[in-house]
Amino acid sequence: MAALHGACAMAADTTHSVTPPDAATIEQQWTAANRPYDGARQAILSQALKTAWQGPMQPDWQRLTGYTTPEWYRDAKFGIFIHWGVYSVAAYKGEWYPRHAYERTGEYADYYQHQIATYGPMPQVGYKDLIPRFKAEHFDPNAWAALFREAGARYVVPVAEHHDGFAMYNSRLSDWTAVKMGPHRDVIGELAKAVRAQGMKLGLSSHRAEHDWFYEYGRTFNSDVNDPRYAALYGPAHPSVSNKGEDGQEVDWTFVSDAYLNDWLARSSEIVQDYHPDLMYFDWWVGQPRFRQALAEFAAFYYNQAAARGQGVVLNYKLNDMRPGTGTMNIERGQAADIRPQPWQTETSISPDSWGYAEGDTYKSPDEIVQLLADVVSKNGNLLLNIGPKADGTIPSEAQGILHAIGQWMHANGEAIYSTRPWQRFGEGPTQVVAGTMQDTKTKPYTADDFRFTTKDNHLYAIEMAWPASGHAQIHSITPSMKVSAVTLLATGKTLAFEQRADGLHLTLPAQPAGVHVYAYRIDMPTNPSHTTEEGNAAKQ
Repeated sequence: MAALHGACAMAADTTHSVTPPDAATIEQQWTAANRPYDGARQAILSQALKTAWQGPMQPDWQRLTGYTTPEWYRDAKFGIFIHWGVYSVAAYKGEWYPRHAYERTGEYADYYQHQIATYGPMPQVGYKDLIPRFKAEHFDPNAWAALFREAGARYVVPVAEHHDGFAMYNSRLSDWTAVKMGPHRDVIGELAKAVRAQGMKLGLSSHRAEHDWFYEYGRTFNSDVNDPRYAALYGPAHPSVSNKGEDGQEVDWTFVSDAYLNDWLARSSEIVQDYHPDLMYFDWWVGQPRFRQALAEFAAFYYNQAAARGQGVVLNYKLNDMRPGTGTMNIERGQAADIRPQPWQTETSISPDSWGYAEGDTYKSPDEIVQLLADVVSKNGNLLLNIGPKADGTIPSEAQGILHAIGQWMHANGEAIYSTRPWQRFGEGPTQVVAGTMQDTKTKPYTADDFRFTTKDNHLYAIEMAWPASGHAQIHSITPSMKVSAVTLLATGKTLAFEQRADGLHLTLPAQPAGVHVYAYRIDMPTNPSHTTEEGNAAKQ
């Protein structure tokens, strides 16, 4: 029925191009829409800024280099990311749907065609009209948390607010929230309780910085983005402007007002004040120059309020958004080439194409994900693996199957992952990862000659990325001078016959164990195997 209505709507669509309002008009509309929250915003900001200046940290990037990543995070190694929101209703190519639904021409024009064909013509219908369809009627936070724990996760990071501006938590600064619309539930509050009941740490993600320009394409024609009644949802929707500087690097010149920076700081601080997350994650645009001071103020507030409660917290950032040593770096859909001296994180999705749920989506194999985990952990990192639930609150069966498979592997082999630290070198073998952001599908398949190493107590762990058809494994990095006393295949718990030769450690293997095709060996030595220092004296592969 919706498709028939949409087909008629396409024929009747009479949108036309308009001249976007200037920055002053945009700010006036946005400020007026947010005026009802001025009192609450000022109260939150006042408390946050007071805390930022009263504690071991201060909003100064030099002082913030005193930050230390907590041990719980270094031990956890594996977390679950959750992209879930109104965009899950459309289920069309992922979480950037609300932006692309307003692009009438160009690479993403199919999103606009899908929007009007499925939901109706603009300006009468827009992204806001998907909110009543976001019912989350089957959302069971306890079942989600149990699944994540079974998968081997030690922390969970749901998105509290994505670029679309719809808060999944109980905000005092907006009516456009999951508590007041759509599900009429405090999604974040319920998940927080369930996650912590399972003994996992709670992280929260805010992508609100990007909301400043996210709906900009809706300004270019007669759409509901230009209706002042919806300014509190659609935000400033300023045109994004960037160009390359003299050094060839991209420079962002998008307008950001003082009022928006205050609102961003207040909303970020509100999340911390109300939910006390063990981890906060920001997307890349907080590195825009206009955010730098507000970001320092948030970091000092976050660290100081946590210190007052004796809570060790993590603040994830991307690229060069924060000064090194002031937080924990996160590489989006990418890896490091070698052992990094400071703890870090890679985030990637269970899908190679999307973060939010998309109909007809594709999925990575459990093998790929466990191989990624082993590589990242060997280099002093954590893996944050994303899933995208459906609008009704169910997790796709494909994603559940992958999580179950990872959990089975972690149950047998987690000893080689949890609470480990890097060795003298991260690994050996012919396969080189493609390092950097947005590279996670470009690494060639691993072979049985590829190993990744971790250490814990008197054990060295060698993780073989594939099973050797010969029934024999050889680890070149373990020389005869390293006196090995025993080798155990963690998948079976059985000790293996081995021989130390001049060209390395030779293992005689049993029949191939079933399950994920990545294999961890515990290698016992009389003394603690040498490992990298905190300063990162890492050997090259």
